[in-house]
Amino acid sequence: MNFLKLSLMLAIVMALAAITLSTNTSETSHPPPADHQMPTSYRGTGRFLAQKPRHALTCDRHPEICSTRGSQGPFCCNKKCVDIKTDKFNCGRCGKKCNYSKICCEGKCVSPLSNQKHCGGCYNNCGKGNPCVYGMCSYA
Repeated sequence: MNFLKLSLMLAIVMALAAITLSTNTSETSHPPPADHQMPTSYRGTGRFLAQKPRHALTCDRHPEICSTRGSQGPFCCNKKCVDIKTDKFNCGRCGKKCNYSKICCEGKCVSPLSNQKHCGGCYNNCGKGNPCVYGMCSYA
């Protein structure tokens, strides 16, 4: 127990000594000369930051960007490229939101917990005679 107390006290003294030695006192620091100016640019920033800001291309003015490779979808809704067949916030048309427990499949809001054709996810068909219960085919 005494060793633990001694170690704790030693650690506190060392921390206080480190803090005291690392801080500059106002007596030793000198103010910069009156004619000294701060640099206006940072060294090594490069020309990228020096360029004028470019306006982002949005699909409301350039709808062709939604048909490019890597786009989120072929349709433009609220200045964003979306796929209205699978987007939960633009299901079937722009602005049509699916309820909390539903997902968007084929442009329609469906419940993956009980829908026979979209059981557990889009296009997961349980088949004839197998019910969709809790998002699983033939649960019981």
